[in-house]
Amino acid sequence: VQLQASGGGLVQAGDSLRLSCTASGRSFGSYAVGWFRQAPGKGREFVAAVTWTDGSTKYADSVKRRFTIFRDNAKNTVYLQMNRLEPEDTAGYYCGSSRFWPNGPYGYWGQGTQVTVSS
Repeated sequence: VQLQASGGGLVQAGDSLRLSCTASGRSFGSYAVGWFRQAPGKGREFVAAVTWTDGSTKYADSVKRRFTIFRDNAKNTVYLQMNRLEPEDTAGYYCGSSRFWPNGPYGYWGQGTQVTVSS
C-alpha cells in the first residue's frame, strides 16, 4: 500500500481544512486508514481512523467534536474534515494503513502534509 497525503496549509483559528489521503495498492491488505499528527518536539499521536469496509470510525478525544473522517472507496481516498481549528492542531499530519481494527498497528506512512493554525 502506498499513501499520498495532501490538503494542508496555513489557516487562522476557527477556520476549516480538509485533508486527503489517497491509497494505491489497497487490495493488498489495507483494512483501515488512520490520521496521525506530530508537532515539533512531540511524538506522533493518533487523530482519527476509518475502515474501508463499513466506514466505522474512531477519534481522539481532542478532536471528536471538531473533526470528521470519512472515505470514498471509489476514489481510494480517506478524508479528514477539520473544523474550528485551534493553534494546538498545528502539526504535520500523516496517514497510515492498517490490516487490523480498531487499534492498528499502522504503517505504510505517506509523506505527510503540514497544517499550521495561527491565533
